[in-house]
Amino acid sequence: SQLWVFKTKLKSDGTVEHLKAGLVACGFNQVAGVDFLETFSPVIKPTTIRIVLTLALYHNWDIQQMDVDLDQSVFIEQPSGFIDNQKPSYVCQLHKALYGLRQAPRAWYDQFGTYPLSKGFFSSISDSSLFIYKDRRGIILLLLYVDNIILTGSHPMLLQEFIRNISKEFSMKDLGYIHHFLGIEVIQFS
Repeated sequence: SQLWVFKTKLKSDGTVEHLKAGLVACGFNQVAGVDFLETFSPVIKPTTIRIVLTLALYHNWDIQQMDVDLDQSVFIEQPSGFIDNQKPSYVCQLHKALYGLRQAPRAWYDQFGTYPLSKGFFSSISDSSLFIYKDRRGIILLLLYVDNIILTGSHPMLLQEFIRNISKEFSMKDLGYIHHFLGIEVIQFS
């Protein structure tokens, strides 16, 4: 079953950007099936987030935020309010992620987690959702929290090059410089 949720998205200054309606899956109603037990997804630790943000702000590094469009075929019953009277038994294929599906975060981590490693990153021993890249030009730090990504690094061109490459590989929205992340407000002074 599903539930409609309405939300107000705010700009970084607190004014209304737009109103948003979302369809949420009631995960507690899911029936056990294929990959149902595959629900755990590593997420970045709050301490790691604070350390990386502090490091980036101290060194005046750019901090970019990206949001991933989860690319997984999901079918649901027609949601209430949108049932086609001519075809009431038909189902809908989702083109965007549906919040509340327990398998979605794990599926995304499994899909994305190997990409940075294939590009020369390594995963932190203390936090598997922190990916680190180093070469002669500088360092990139990538923090992964389900489908939200923070990127920062010592060399702006290296960072932008990686953002271009990752955007070719995955369907993503570049949110630009970070303003808010998991309840943390980030203000960068020059």
